[in-house]
Amino acid sequence: MINDVLCVILGGGRGTRLYPLTRDRAKPAVPLFGKYRLVDIPISNCLNSGLNKINILTQFNSESLNKHIVRTYKLDQFSQGFIEIVAADQTMEHTDWFQGPADAVRKSLKHFIDPRIKYICILSGDQLYKLDLRLFYEHHVSKKSEITVACNLIRPEDVPSFGIVGVDGDSRIKEFVEKPASSAEVRRLDIGKGGKENYLCSMGIYFFNADALHDVLNRCDKADFGKEVIPEAVKYKRVFAYEFDGYWRDIGTIKSFYTENLFLTRENPPLDLFDENWPIFTRSRSLPPAKLLDSKIEKSIIADGSLLSSASVEGSIIGLRSRIGAGTQVKDSIVMGADYFQSPEEIRLNEAKGLIPIGIGKNCVIKKAILDKNARIGDNVRIINERGLENHEAKDYVIRDGIVIVYKNATITSGTVI
Repeated sequence: MINDVLCVILGGGRGTRLYPLTRDRAKPAVPLFGKYRLVDIPISNCLNSGLNKINILTQFNSESLNKHIVRTYKLDQFSQGFIEIVAADQTMEHTDWFQGPADAVRKSLKHFIDPRIKYICILSGDQLYKLDLRLFYEHHVSKKSEITVACNLIRPEDVPSFGIVGVDGDSRIKEFVEKPASSAEVRRLDIGKGGKENYLCSMGIYFFNADALHDVLNRCDKADFGKEVIPEAVKYKRVFAYEFDGYWRDIGTIKSFYTENLFLTRENPPLDLFDENWPIFTRSRSLPPAKLLDSKIEKSIIADGSLLSSASVEGSIIGLRSRIGAGTQVKDSIVMGADYFQSPEEIRLNEAKGLIPIGIGKNCVIKKAILDKNARIGDNVRIINERGLENHEAKDYVIRDGIVIVYKNATITSGTVI
């Protein structure tokens, strides 16, 4: 274990780009891959790297995230490690809430005062990657860096979406341009590799010397690391880049969340969940295995506790405790499942009262959709974006980038066509 590093996971933003998945929960608590939560990714990277002192900064809709952390991560009391929530609060000094990532860390510095902590690693709560943070740590120390920025190579067409860094031959950052309008604006920062034009972008993951972090945040009142704090710090601190050449994706939008989830259904997905040497940790629920009755499953993931009766599932992720009725087709979709089981008796009583049970009913067609937790879909429902809308809002669902998202706990009555 590395005992002089504190990891800080940022999870306090509103997550507006992931709405409506963030309507009832914090962004790090959004369900992932049928059984995980987004926050499990950075926490697993920390634990697999031997870093077990972790704070998670939260602010909006934090109840489900708090419950997940408390129920999932119980470290050995003799390990000196911890995984704790640091919630936004109002004090005599600060009466407003977090204004951005850097502001969240600034207002939480009082919780990080420990003479044994020499370094602070700041991580995002909405990214997919496997990064050995020990190598990041060793690079930071070997360069005698005060701030190190994890970087990934991107193509010219992706430049406007990221902060682009320019480095010298020793990997020291000389320039930082946040989300330039095009690659033409940062052509001087081009890095040629493999005969192709590439650029180094910030991954939003940073290693700070503890005193350097205090210094840069106390010098200013800026709210964002990428837009303001790091570009300014380059002028007076030793700031280096750490190049990570593995798979890394920001999944802060509905489109990227949908796409990267369904990549996992491929034969060779970019993120390997079957790596026993680098497990993704999450809550252990002791659920029964999935039960498939006369169903056809193709290129899909079916999570524990699911019950499929004479259904067809293709290119989809079916989450925990999902119930799918006879004759239903699910294609290119994410079904997040349910928070609890309904017994057969409860289902019968609901149906007798004209209530739709949790899950998907009979003879439905679900295509290119995300069904949030505890959704109740009646019989003969077609969720296919029939009108081909790019964006639309309704009572129980929204459409974003052509993807239909049914709200958590929503009910779609039998015979409905979306």
